[in-house]
Amino acid sequence: MTTPLADALRIHARRFPEQSGLADDYLKLIEEGEHAFVRERLNGHFTGSAWLVSRDGRRALLTHHRKLDRWLQLGGHADGDMDLRTVALKEAEEESGLTGLTVDDDIFDLDKHWIPERGDVPGHWHYDARYVVRAGDNEAFVVSDESNALAWREIAEIAADPSADESLRRMAQRWLEQHAGA
Repeated sequence: MTTPLADALRIHARRFPEQSGLADDYLKLIEEGEHAFVRERLNGHFTGSAWLVSRDGRRALLTHHRKLDRWLQLGGHADGDMDLRTVALKEAEEESGLTGLTVDDDIFDLDKHWIPERGDVPGHWHYDARYVVRAGDNEAFVVSDESNALAWREIAEIAADPSADESLRRMAQRWLEQHAGA
């Protein structure tokens, strides 16, 4: 199947061979069409997230997620939007209150993670495509009702923090490797 997301996943798999198996899983899910992009598909669906970096590229904005009670990147459900890059940007804007954000074209990271049962929603998988979103001049965020808190954290500290979410450490390490000496 050829869609912009499928093409982006194939490019990502070539750039990051360690994620090629995961990219294949995403490509299989794309075959379900629009159904894979809605949260009502309870055995798993697409989400889009933002690795939101400061203008100087040294910090990332993290949310202390209200429902999951841990520090994570900003992001959320596709809700029918098949352009996960747009989803990542929209979620970053909504959850941070920041304006003037820009989003890179390429997928930065893939992560398939389990979301535990909550209320009447059974546990399910999120197939999360993460994109680099860059802050503009204004880094004064506003905490949304989806977060307990937001915080700018040094990316090097995230990479070295054994208590940080594994996927956050992976993205921090990837960012540092790509921007060494910058």
